[in-house]
Amino acid sequence: MALVLWLVVLRPLPVPWVYDTNLTPLASLRSSTGWQVLGELLLLAPLGVLLPLAGGRLRAPWLPSFLRTTGASALLATGLEFLSSWTPGHVLNVDHILLAVIGVAITHLALVPGLRRLLRDWRPRVRVPAPGAAPAPKVTTLVGPPVARARAYAEPTPPAR
Repeated sequence: MALVLWLVVLRPLPVPWVYDTNLTPLASLRSSTGWQVLGELLLLAPLGVLLPLAGGRLRAPWLPSFLRTTGASALLATGLEFLSSWTPGHVLNVDHILLAVIGVAITHLALVPGLRRLLRDWRPRVRVPAPGAAPAPKVTTLVGPPVARARAYAEPTPPAR
């Protein structure tokens, strides 16, 4: 209860020189410049590549991967926009959330299938010596004396004589 009261007290008061909250999709695009829209599209765009590749699954189907990535980015963009609305002078704008998620979706569709295919097909190449070249030296490893393995607790101990 004290936390809610503390958050309500710290919420900036509406002032006449700051716009009201924009909850209408794509309503503020008319007053935005192209650079602002491009900046909003690129804000979370790296997540479109980083989120699907973070799991390390190279054979994931594209549609579930796309839906997971856009869903996670929508949650993150909403949380960031809500948290940034607590700073004085910044109002909640649903267009920022939409443009960030669209940027993540475009990045994912443009790059992830090709990157996954590239990583799947990449294999370390084995060098074949050219005809007449000297053979590669053999690498030998030194093996020490056998080490007695430690007994596990479940093994029975031999009877004493």
